[in-house]
Amino acid sequence: MCICMKEEIKDNYLEKIPLRVGTKYPNISKKYFDSINKNTTIIKLNGSVELAPLTGLSDVIVDIVESGRTLKENGLVVVKEIHNLSARLIVNNASIKTKYDEIYKVVSGLRSKVGE
Repeated sequence: MCICMKEEIKDNYLEKIPLRVGTKYPNISKKYFDSINKNTTIIKLNGSVELAPLTGLSDVIVDIVESGRTLKENGLVVVKEIHNLSARLIVNNASIKTKYDEIYKVVSGLRSKVGE
């Protein structure tokens, strides 16, 4: 999970008071900016969060970044990683015994994607 913004303001974004933050994750964003004593206005967004800085709705965004391709396509850069995220697949004991074939297909599909 990263703070992202337009390339041209990345060096002095913390000077903006209050900083307008567009995000799908308002609680995580608020907690982070509170931890660094930064006055922010958190704007809860849905959909393409990357458009918020381009339209002037926010100064920065906080979003999950995987490859960074969407950011580059919209002229944004990552300036700070605030959380390292990972995915987990959890299967309960009863399901692994009763639905092994179905679960194995899902696990095999995920393994092939991760290997790409």
